Amino acid sequence: MLDTYMIILVVVLALIFDFINGFHDTANAIATCVSTRAIRPGLAIIGTAILNFIGAMISTGVAKTIGGDIVISASMINELIIVSGLTGAIIWNLLTWYVGMPSSSSHALIGGMIGAVAISVGFGALNGWGILKIFLSLILSPITAIIVGYIIMNLLFSFCHNYRPAVVNLTANRLQILSAALMAFSHGSNDAQKSMGIITLALLSGGFIDTLEVPTIVKLLCAAAMALGTSVGGWKIIRTVGGKIFKMHPIHGFAADLNSAVVIFTATLLHLPVSTTHVVSGSIMGVGAAQRVKAVHWNVARQMVSAWVLTIPCTAVMGALAFLIIRYVFFAAV
Repeated sequence: MLDTYMIILVVVLALIFDFINGFHDTANAIATCVSTRAIRPGLAIIGTAILNFIGAMISTGVAKTIGGDIVISASMINELIIVSGLTGAIIWNLLTWYVGMPSSSSHALIGGMIGAVAISVGFGALNGWGILKIFLSLILSPITAIIVGYIIMNLLFSFCHNYRPAVVNLTANRLQILSAALMAFSHGSNDAQKSMGIITLALLSGGFIDTLEVPTIVKLLCAAAMALGTSVGGWKIIRTVGGKIFKMHPIHGFAADLNSAVVIFTATLLHLPVSTTHVVSGSIMGVGAAQRVKAVHWNVARQMVSAWVLTIPCTAVMGALAFLIIRYVFFAAV
């Protein structure tokens, strides 16, 4: 009976994480189009929520990576460990949302799980090669976004060189609605799968399913939770991503959204989890640097990078502490 209750707790916490991920990362999909006034904020959020849901339903490759590559075997962990990892990630997401600092929900989830597993059953249960693959995808994706964003922006500058700025901005303003839609779809296709993977891992470790295949009900619940969270909106982070990194015009917003969508969806097709926060921020930095290196507010960028670097170790500690508190305070008598 206790195992059943723990599975229910895992599902509830994973959906809470997905909900928080939705409003925490809303900025990823709409910050650029809101800051350039390509679309009204309310309409942007509703559209993003719908596209997040659709994107979340198209694949389970990233979910299988999350569920299968963090630990060597699902039999080596239990639901309490997963609850602890989720708790650490949720606390970090709420803290960074409160101060308006864009941070990675993906990093938070991975860090929380690593800390909870390490403190409970030891580092030997961690899948080193699998975690390395996840780390590389998380680290290389924003670097790729910066480089490709810089290239795309320069190509657009070359293409639009003979047109009047007013014409370019008007056209880009309209095209940005499409690029923002692609960004929202790709965001759902990658981010919602992380909670799917954690729930599926818990079901497998508890013996409720036999293989690491994501049940349809899990896909629907995670997609709905992220869409609902997205509909709430994360305005503090939207302001940081949309205006404090680089003062954008429609052409910059279009380039950044298009670049982010391509990078994230490519990762989804490769079954690699990436941080949409990092990719979008990297795209904006690359686009801004193409305009003028000094136009990018690098002090804000440095603060964001610091949050990126700190997320995994901080959430690992939080996941470990959550396990100790839950195990030896709440379950001491069990």
